[in-house]
Amino acid sequence: MLTFLNEDFGSPSSMHRFGTRPRAALDDARTQVAALINSRPDDIVFTASASESNNLAIKGFALAHRDKGMHIVASATEHVSVLEALKSLCVLGLEYDLVPVEPDGTVHPDKLAAAIKTETVLVSVMHANYEVGTIQNIKELAALARRYRVPFHSDGTAAVGRIPVDVADLGVDAYTFPAMSVYGPKGAAALYLKRGTRIQSLIEGGFQEKNRRAGTEDVAAIAGFGAAAAVTKAKLPEWSATMTKLAQRIFKELPGKLDHVLFTGPVPPETGPESAKDSVASRAKRIPGHVSVVVEFVEGEAMLLFLDDGGIAAASGSSCSAKTLKASHVLLAMGLPHTKAQSSLVLTMGKDTTDADVTLFLEKLPPIAARLREISPLYAKFKKGEDPYAVKPGETCEDEHQAEHE
Repeated sequence: MLTFLNEDFGSPSSMHRFGTRPRAALDDARTQVAALINSRPDDIVFTASASESNNLAIKGFALAHRDKGMHIVASATEHVSVLEALKSLCVLGLEYDLVPVEPDGTVHPDKLAAAIKTETVLVSVMHANYEVGTIQNIKELAALARRYRVPFHSDGTAAVGRIPVDVADLGVDAYTFPAMSVYGPKGAAALYLKRGTRIQSLIEGGFQEKNRRAGTEDVAAIAGFGAAAAVTKAKLPEWSATMTKLAQRIFKELPGKLDHVLFTGPVPPETGPESAKDSVASRAKRIPGHVSVVVEFVEGEAMLLFLDDGGIAAASGSSCSAKTLKASHVLLAMGLPHTKAQSSLVLTMGKDTTDADVTLFLEKLPPIAARLREISPLYAKFKKGEDPYAVKPGETCEDEHQAEHE
């Protein structure tokens, strides 16, 4: 990357000598990124983020196929960059349906088929869910869409860099993933578009990326993306095995250290029935190194702050903020009550995560949860024998949560 920041600073579109090496770097990166997902290099469109790739796929298909219809089908647990793109198209007359998911986060083929209409121009279902780790059977879902002659897009942000991805085998027409998924730099991403796919550009004014995305490419970031993709392709089996073992430790050991925890999404069978007894039963697969758990009677953001103080970087499935207090749409779509969805914790192991890191987490979380439960109105109700998740007549879960927060 430094080469293209310090020395070879020319535009890859230039015909003079300063554009030669940047142009070659784009070609090399395109080949490396394509090899990671088994696609043709010419089928890779570079963008600045997975959100941009998702927008290009959703809006680009809708605008390019208006002659057929204005209807898109997506799952209810898609990333907001898909959901908001769908909403914004409504002003142009687009209609969309969100397919409900099963308790483990999977999309049932029959429900997907029921949502497809004659005027449907695209189906979009993410490959793996970033919040609960569910891996969808994309090959089956894409084949179903193909029987209806409907193109299929999948957001692979949480899948690439965790599991092997072969877009040819999956049978998708479009596939999104960012450089960050493979430990590459922020500011670069890709959209795979199957050869012959018709899509309308959203950024106009140039011929770059085969007229699908105008603007001078970020050569340094894309070069870094390509290098990271090559390393990931070689190291993925080793990384996945290590991350899987680390996550299994949490599935096995956490229930013995902390009560009232609920794992969400598919629970690996290797963890055994005892540790998973309070979790969602599922035959679906989970991405390696991913754990999502509800720590009941505790606010998710509070856990994150205390864990951060203890040297542990985690996330919450909740998008709750001081202003909106909204729970995760993914967990709500999977059937969790609003109040439980507010208590979500998401842990993702990486290639550098160690057993010591997992041990630290298992030591730090129980006392943090105990401390927060002591000041929790929900836990106070629970200790009194009351149902902490009961909602008063005429009141929504959101109302109750807002009152408790205040």
